[in-house]
Amino acid sequence: MTSDEIIINGGRPLKGRIEVRGAKNLATKAMVAALLGKSPSVLRNVPNISDVRVVAGLLALHGVLITRGDDPGEWRLDPSNVEVAHQADIDAHAGSSRIPILFCGPLLHRLGEAFIPDLGGCRIGDRPIDFHLDALRKFGAVIEKLPSGISLTAPHGLKGANIELPYPSVGATEQVLLTSVLAEGQTELRNAAIEPEIIDLICILQKMGAIISVEPNRVIFIEGVPELRGYDHRAIFDRNEAASWAAAALATKGDVFVGGVKQEEMMTFLNVFRKVGGDFDVHDDGIRFWHPGGDLKPVTIETDVHPGFMTDWQQPLVVALTQAQGVSTIHETVYENRFGFTDALNKMGADITVYKDGLSDPRRRVKRREFEQAAVITGPVPLRGADIEVPDLRGGFSHLIAALTAEGQSKVTNLGIISRGYENFIEKLRLLGADFVFES
Repeated sequence: MTSDEIIINGGRPLKGRIEVRGAKNLATKAMVAALLGKSPSVLRNVPNISDVRVVAGLLALHGVLITRGDDPGEWRLDPSNVEVAHQADIDAHAGSSRIPILFCGPLLHRLGEAFIPDLGGCRIGDRPIDFHLDALRKFGAVIEKLPSGISLTAPHGLKGANIELPYPSVGATEQVLLTSVLAEGQTELRNAAIEPEIIDLICILQKMGAIISVEPNRVIFIEGVPELRGYDHRAIFDRNEAASWAAAALATKGDVFVGGVKQEEMMTFLNVFRKVGGDFDVHDDGIRFWHPGGDLKPVTIETDVHPGFMTDWQQPLVVALTQAQGVSTIHETVYENRFGFTDALNKMGADITVYKDGLSDPRRRVKRREFEQAAVITGPVPLRGADIEVPDLRGGFSHLIAALTAEGQSKVTNLGIISRGYENFIEKLRLLGADFVFES
């Protein structure tokens, strides 16, 4: 829990321009990758969010010298003096982020050992780390689970391995990439995630001297090399933040230009945005999203791994769908507990029914998964102001959108979670003309 709260007077369209910086889901992983280099790395376009600060703190504990550049969002990471961190210091970060699990491979290469505290993050599913640990064992890591976390050693070094993921997990794919690039021999990874942030991480590793080829059918080959150097890289923009502001524009009948956004990585979202009844213009320096007037239309969405509709996109869009004329259905196939945020929306007047075992539909394209859920949203309904406590990152931003859309006053508490993934979101609300009072 955090003490930050915001009181919003809703019912005003968001209008104006805001900028998005680098993706949370790339910048934090790129910072970990700097551990692998023999020389300093420079990462540009880094967002000023709490997850980045957590990773910076963990890197500093392990002896990485971090300095800020002259340009906003420029970080220099020097891993020349990497060392074993004290467990008590690492424990202080337990529960703050799930990123520490990705330190395993780089630390095993650099130090021969690693300790990972209990993992935190949003409570939107069990998030088992078995995929990570199974992959690390195949590379030759010896793992010991302790009450305070996980201890890893590599008594015989790390060797290339043949790995097939049971699910194209982004985190597990990152784990394999960060571990395999310095492992002896070749690694073949099947059923890999291929999100744009994964490809951007591969670009970083290739700049460092890695040999990685992305093959058809989610196969990635990595040839281990003896050493890597530092990189200079500009992080890909944050697709999740871009979609969130687009959904806010649609729900509030607004007009928002999101600078720094590219069309190619947003194509799946843009198709759905247009189906719902929103409009957009693509420019060289960003995308303008707006509500063109008239009724919004209901849609059926199935979340999936890339190039499917991202699970992080559905929560902000749900608020706009409460204003659509008819019944929309969202099949959530990635996380098993991602509709908890709808309780607050129903409190505000929304008509949303969650089916905890999912729903059958003969038109489905995404293979049904046993832990999936579904939400049925009936609209349009007027939303009313209410007191809301933020439950998780994307759900929390959805609550902000709902408060901005609703008539009357809303108080949204526990805002600190939102700062994990949204840079300067309070200032951006001001730039877009929102009527609110923020208390820290």
